Amino acid sequence: MSDLAYDYIRDSLRAQPLFENKTWQLSPSAWPLTPEQLAQLEAIGDACLEYHQALETLYLRSAAGKNLLRNKTLLTPWVAEYLDRGKPAKLIAHARDPKNRGAFPNVIRPDLLLTDDGFALTELDSVPGGIGLTAFLNRLYGMRNADCGLRNEASQWAEGGGVLGAHDAMITAFYDSLAAHRPDQRNPLIALVVSDEAATYRPEMHWLAEQLQRLGKRVYCLDPEDIFPLGATLCFDIEGNPEKIDIIYRFFELFDLANIRTANFILESWQAGEVAITPPMRAFQEEKLALALFHHHLLADYWAEALTPRAHKLLKQLIPASWIIDPAPLPPGAVLDGPRVGHHALSDWRQLASASQKERDLIIKISGYHETAWGARSVVLGSDSSREEWQRAIETAIADAPRNLHILQEYKKPKRVRHRLYTHDKHIHESDGRLRLCPYYFITNGKPRLSGALATFCPPDKKIIHGMQDAALLPCVCGD
Repeated sequence: MSDLAYDYIRDSLRAQPLFENKTWQLSPSAWPLTPEQLAQLEAIGDACLEYHQALETLYLRSAAGKNLLRNKTLLTPWVAEYLDRGKPAKLIAHARDPKNRGAFPNVIRPDLLLTDDGFALTELDSVPGGIGLTAFLNRLYGMRNADCGLRNEASQWAEGGGVLGAHDAMITAFYDSLAAHRPDQRNPLIALVVSDEAATYRPEMHWLAEQLQRLGKRVYCLDPEDIFPLGATLCFDIEGNPEKIDIIYRFFELFDLANIRTANFILESWQAGEVAITPPMRAFQEEKLALALFHHHLLADYWAEALTPRAHKLLKQLIPASWIIDPAPLPPGAVLDGPRVGHHALSDWRQLASASQKERDLIIKISGYHETAWGARSVVLGSDSSREEWQRAIETAIADAPRNLHILQEYKKPKRVRHRLYTHDKHIHESDGRLRLCPYYFITNGKPRLSGALATFCPPDKKIIHGMQDAALLPCVCGD
């Protein structure tokens, strides 16, 4: 695939800004993945959906006080208590409503770090940003310079050399995952509802809606205040006429629900069966502590029984060791389910403060249902912090525990890799950096469909990888 010119990339991004006031480094080429990595990404999508299915069963059986295993007793009421902690009763009841049984996010996006040991899955996002941006980059890098112009690249990803999600495959997969919630309707009206808290992503959602409208789809990007009830239905105005909404794509976190004036109307219309909501408003599906539950020693038999052997083995390889910071008092002689400090088991989370810098290769982050739970805003890496900063993070986690649990996660250091970037004077140079890969799986007919992946290539001195000014944001291409 030919290099993209600096001016062409810059001018294309300026003509269609998909992030408010955001800039990043530019590269002449997409991120190359090996066929082996592509095959692993396909397997990861299947495993992530299985994980969601097993998590739902775990949560609901825990909440109902039911046994988890076939041939022996395992009751875990504490699982539902952890996942429900700090949530309003109405939201808990909604998550447990039988009508929500089998309702999973229509988009699943894991955060994968490329390490010396392969991929490490550090988070699993159910309300991911970057769909529009990745689709835009797929289109941009899926073109080739020809005769001073551009033409569509004919090769497909699966054949090698093609951009994953090029030819608008990501846009149509996103639509299919939404429309699947109203299979009885040929062209349902879909509202992409973006809250003020998530306004950074509103431009890309507007762009997605515009692209789908050009394909004849009835998709609109709306503010929550644009919605109003008409009987049991939800509507919005199109040229002064109320139009009934069939499907809501919820692009806001559940902690933000209290700030959305139309939230009760949305819930009431869903209860009446007039509107479908995706991702479902089930807070347990959006808690980071669920990854710690996967590693919890009391639940080992459950995960082994609930998952296929292939998915179980893969998730054990992918998910770093993680623990829930629960400061509940222990009886004398008991120890915590956590890492060791100075070769000793912990009996109090505050003992983490005395860990050496090497032992502090650990991350503390809030589990969910909080304004700092997205965008790496609550993430503290112990080995990259002063002892005072580390101790403050521990004390914050302990103080917050009655309402918002934090997790402790083993830090998996991304390995150094190289990729070509443009300098500010438009020259191409090989740069060292570290990689986070975010594949997007769109769920249609109960199957995950890998339809795009966003690579974030950061300078090598960055310990926490996320979209930043000195990173490059790239689509992915299958190399040789």
